Amino acid sequence: MFSTISSMALWGIHSLPVQVEVDASTGLPCFDMVGMAGSEVKEARERVRVALRNVGCSIPPMRVTVNLSPADVRKEGCAFDVPIAVGILEALGHFPAERTEGIVFLGELGLDGEIKGVPGILPQVKRAKEDGAKAVMVPFANREEAALVEGVSIYPFSHLLDLLSFLSGETEKEPYAPHGEGEREQALSGENVDFSDVVGQESAKYAAQIAAAGFHHLLMVGAPGGGKTMIARRMSTILPPLTNEEKLEVTAVYSVAGKLKDMEKLMENRPFCAPHHTITPQALVGGGIHPKPGYVSLSHKGVLFLDELAEFQRTTLDVMRQPLESRVAEIVRTGGQVTYPADFLLVAATNLCPCGFYPDTDRCSCTPGEIHRYKARLSGPLLNRIDLVTRVDPVLPGLLIGQTTQKGVSSAQMREKVMAARQRQLFRFKDASISFNAQMDNRDLEQYCTLGEKEKRLMEQAYEKLRLTARSYHRLLKVARTIADLEDCPDIREEHIRKALLYRMSDQL
Repeated sequence: MFSTISSMALWGIHSLPVQVEVDASTGLPCFDMVGMAGSEVKEARERVRVALRNVGCSIPPMRVTVNLSPADVRKEGCAFDVPIAVGILEALGHFPAERTEGIVFLGELGLDGEIKGVPGILPQVKRAKEDGAKAVMVPFANREEAALVEGVSIYPFSHLLDLLSFLSGETEKEPYAPHGEGEREQALSGENVDFSDVVGQESAKYAAQIAAAGFHHLLMVGAPGGGKTMIARRMSTILPPLTNEEKLEVTAVYSVAGKLKDMEKLMENRPFCAPHHTITPQALVGGGIHPKPGYVSLSHKGVLFLDELAEFQRTTLDVMRQPLESRVAEIVRTGGQVTYPADFLLVAATNLCPCGFYPDTDRCSCTPGEIHRYKARLSGPLLNRIDLVTRVDPVLPGLLIGQTTQKGVSSAQMREKVMAARQRQLFRFKDASISFNAQMDNRDLEQYCTLGEKEKRLMEQAYEKLRLTARSYHRLLKVARTIADLEDCPDIREEHIRKALLYRMSDQL
């Protein structure tokens, strides 16, 4: 007696189709499982055996062999429990094979037969639809997430008995249809924050606006208490909204990481992540025995805020070089290479010395050697990948005293300009594979960043006198392009280049 059940395996944020082949035959009673199964998958033997016995479908004394095909791909996780159980029951004749044709099964089994939720449902259902599946059986806890994929029928079940009753034809069930849209999550986890709360710091707020409009990486430098963290935590209030495709990408990352809550809807806002400076390299870029997304991937299409940048271990920061450049995080393990998306906006803040008050010599107590060693914690290659650097100096007393009556520019006003610049980029890149100015490569720069004679001379002077590298030259041009977009100018002019030069790295550190 033989059966084949369709399921899915996760690899990064992508899914691979897996055929669960079950053979139940006479012979020495045993339960073998083959097909490059991980430890959690191998443990399914006991979970499935006990769950079937507790729902009144014990496996008779016979030889049961389960193969997870293709056999050259490693399978991890607990989502194979349900397809294995269904395959065994089909091989034993509890229901005809026609009842499972074109259906993908996913879910973990409890010992009492409960079907428990599993991570990564969204990308697995998405792949099932692409492969032509007519239906997907998912845990009840994952029903909202699975229903985000349109064009395929979703059948949620909370217990193995209910699933078996449906497969045997004893009960009928309609595909799941979500009720309403529900409440959308608010930016920054519902925090009521606005740029009007930031007193002064007009130059830093303008740098934040440039960063949001062109998705340029931003570093803020200054003494403690100047408002660096306040500015960073308000970045999400001026960023362009996620497109539908970006919403699916971000939700898929959080699904694979197991960070989607029950009944959660499609993620509407750009993520904001702020890990502590004691974070490990593996937690930052992803890793582990069974690779999981790190913070650079959890910040995909959103903001990764690194406060007290110089307090991070240099080795931890340096692992971000590759994700900053390629916008993906590649994790290599013996079982193969896993790639997670990591197209994030880096916003960082740092002091210039251990006490934080340099260059105020009246308050700074650090020696020149301590200041030099502190700055040296930030490697040149990492800093060279940051587009904008701005000083955040202490706020003048007069501004603080009058802050109740003197409100600065609001997030709504800044967002309006950002969205206008965003629309210009959408029109510019409508036939390209990029969305923001920061994503332009050398070929794109030649096409979209043409300069007049005066602008060329200014860039040549800047390149020679400031000793720019090729990378910093290109980043300077991208920033100038974004400033021109914010000012509704079709061409890059001298004033745009001069403004971009004000936010150079060497002028601030």
